[in-house]
Amino acid sequence: MIQTKDLTYRYSGEETITFPDIYCDSKEILLVLGASGVGKTTLLHLLGGILRIQKGSILIDGADFKSFSDTQTDHFRGKHIGIVFQQNHFVKSLTSLENVMLAQQLAGHNTDKKRAQALLDRLNIGDKSSKYTNDLSQGEKQRVAIARALINKPKIILADELTSALDDMNCNEVLNLLQEQAHEADSALIVVTHDTRLKEKINRKIILER
Repeated sequence: MIQTKDLTYRYSGEETITFPDIYCDSKEILLVLGASGVGKTTLLHLLGGILRIQKGSILIDGADFKSFSDTQTDHFRGKHIGIVFQQNHFVKSLTSLENVMLAQQLAGHNTDKKRAQALLDRLNIGDKSSKYTNDLSQGEKQRVAIARALINKPKIILADELTSALDDMNCNEVLNLLQEQAHEADSALIVVTHDTRLKEKINRKIILER
């Protein structure tokens, strides 16, 4: 479960961004919509502990995120939060499969090659597992990033523009996979996007405005 209250953020020299309160329980999916520049990615980075909270609160399974040290935040994120970034951060010297398994190592888990391959298979890129990420299309890279975010069965799944580079078939496939994984791992899933195709597929939604 993830819950926010009175959350705001201000970049130097810019106006304060005020976010609506959020509640997303395990196995629930929340869609966060909004045009470019309204703070969608900022919200995701706050929820993932990448940005420090300036004002307001974020509770994850009852734990107060604001009280965590940087080290505690990094440890908690690795074990309990899976993030699909808008800009993927891969290790270029590793294959697609190895990049997925790296997330297990960084979280202190034993690597599970079979599960990593199964996720890539489910995302229709199993045949790309031995390819380096620089040799993949943008859509293929995005699906590797999704597999990496799901590999540890996180309690919170945060997805930033996860379908924007995908065609309709793979958009549906990715969303179905995320829903299945969220249900299997009792995860809360928050999807941040401007992709209006998802409006009809996810019932709970909020719209960010400036």
